[in-house]
Amino acid sequence: MKTYNIAILGATGAVGREMLKVLYERKFPVGTIKALASASSAGKKVPFGDRELIIEEATEKSFEGMDFVLGAVSNAMSKKFAPAVVKAGALYIDNSSAFRLDPEVPLVVPEINPEDAYQNKGVIANPNCSTIITLVAVSAIRRLTEIEAMSACTYQAVSGAGREGIEELEAQIKAEVTGEEKVNKIFPCQILSNAIPRIGDELENGYTTEEMKLQNEGRKILHLPELKVCCTCVRIPVKRSHSISVQMKTKDALTIEEVKEAIKNAPGCVLAEDVKGRNYPTPLDTTDQDLVYVGRVRRDLLNGDNGIALWCCGDQVRKGAATNAVQIAEIFARQ
Repeated sequence: MKTYNIAILGATGAVGREMLKVLYERKFPVGTIKALASASSAGKKVPFGDRELIIEEATEKSFEGMDFVLGAVSNAMSKKFAPAVVKAGALYIDNSSAFRLDPEVPLVVPEINPEDAYQNKGVIANPNCSTIITLVAVSAIRRLTEIEAMSACTYQAVSGAGREGIEELEAQIKAEVTGEEKVNKIFPCQILSNAIPRIGDELENGYTTEEMKLQNEGRKILHLPELKVCCTCVRIPVKRSHSISVQMKTKDALTIEEVKEAIKNAPGCVLAEDVKGRNYPTPLDTTDQDLVYVGRVRRDLLNGDNGIALWCCGDQVRKGAATNAVQIAEIFARQ
């Protein structure tokens, strides 16, 4: 069996560590594997299956001999190292938002538009986590007819803000028990027992950068350049897995039975008709696995026969980030 040399750029972060975990779990044919991070992390260790990898400082020479580089770093770091990855002849699969809307860079969800991956010039972008989960959930409907518009509310776990987000929630839980002051540094106000209806920087149109990703990235992935999306992103005190409520208007009228059957047979989806006696999934149901669970499929009363409403949940660290990147690499490894 052919093996591939892989580097994880940003291996100490939550997504980078999850990439290593997913590569091992999915039995990706790994030859040499490098764990790369900043100079301050060099010498530390991260797990890879039953062994540990020693973190190396990422430099422009780190990518020589690599077949794939999976990026889990900031936009700035991604832009800094992408040219060196491409020059080394490796395929760069980037989890940041640095290249997502670049017309020269494919934006790929393997269950939806795997063919776009072949149009790469050395870089492929991983979409936003909520975008991936939402679009996997509605991709079955897109195969039946065009989606003209969507309205969505995302309920995002604190781990979407990294390990620091989880630590802040845990510290506030402890403070609630001990009676100490609750401190917020990562989130704009207390997250415990709360919901914060803004994620990302606010734009001139009143929406945030996070909210506009579903429309802008959705247009590119679904090949629907006129798609309109109204999105509100909410941070909730859940540790892991994002949930999204979606209402959509379709070009052609569909029955609920048609929609459910399509979702049931869609790659990467589970139609949650009976999850522990419920017809809907929750974040706990979908944590630490790679499928998107879809439930509460019903008629959107605003759009009549052309309206569909649903609820979906997925692990944003795995399918929303790490697993999607590994699946993109698998597209090429299968060849």
